[in-house]
Amino acid sequence: MKKIVQVISVVFIIFMALITLFPFIYMLLASVMTYQEATSIPPTFFPSSPQFINFRLVFEHAPFLRYFFNTVFVSLTTTFGILITSVLAGFALVKLEFKHKNLVLIVMISLLMVPYESIVFTNYQTIAQLGLLNTYSALIIPSLASVFYIYYLQGYLKGIPSSYYKAAKIDGCGDLEFIWKIMIPLAKPALVTVGILSFISGWNSFLWPLLVTNDSNMRLLNNGLSAFTTESGSDVHLQMAAATLTIIPILIVYFIFRKEIIRGVAKNGIKG
Repeated sequence: MKKIVQVISVVFIIFMALITLFPFIYMLLASVMTYQEATSIPPTFFPSSPQFINFRLVFEHAPFLRYFFNTVFVSLTTTFGILITSVLAGFALVKLEFKHKNLVLIVMISLLMVPYESIVFTNYQTIAQLGLLNTYSALIIPSLASVFYIYYLQGYLKGIPSSYYKAAKIDGCGDLEFIWKIMIPLAKPALVTVGILSFISGWNSFLWPLLVTNDSNMRLLNNGLSAFTTESGSDVHLQMAAATLTIIPILIVYFIFRKEIIRGVAKNGIKG
């Protein structure tokens, strides 16, 4: 009976994995199809002759290299900003004593429940009034801090014994020196997780860049996929090829740092 249950469990897991991976696999297959194959009904699942020229046509139909540069630049800059603000805010909330600290935490938790869509237009009005539309500043500034990552890192830093901070202060160590030499090395798994997740979030950003940029030279990769849509229809095969090129860097980042991501999520800090 136990073996039967195990077999059923394995079959169920494989079945669910296939359902989950099917859209991704079909995207890869459609990226080397012809237009007729990609739009055929009933759908074609395997190309008769792989059209790798689709990837070259992507760069001819749209400034894809520009989209790629914009996405890398914005994602790296916002990730760096989030790491700095999260580390400083997390340190202040855990190691420093000040009035109304609990109130600050309550407000932060409350902000986590506010949907992003409810504040995006307020942010847009602020950026527009500052005259920053269609600039890198508009793409970067609203994403330089994240309440979610601050709260996550604050929870992780609680596991670092307070005696470390007190001993460092006795030895004449300043707050910034403590953060750089002691706290950051101890919180490396969590910081790697925050960095990777924020980079992926910036890479996949769609709504905000669409609102604050009008010039195609300022668009990001996900917005650039619309370049393959015309009034007469969409070049589906080229869209799939472009989507494949867009997702490959994220897959590389994930497979390189997957262990760090799992370690940062699973570990709650240092005990003892």
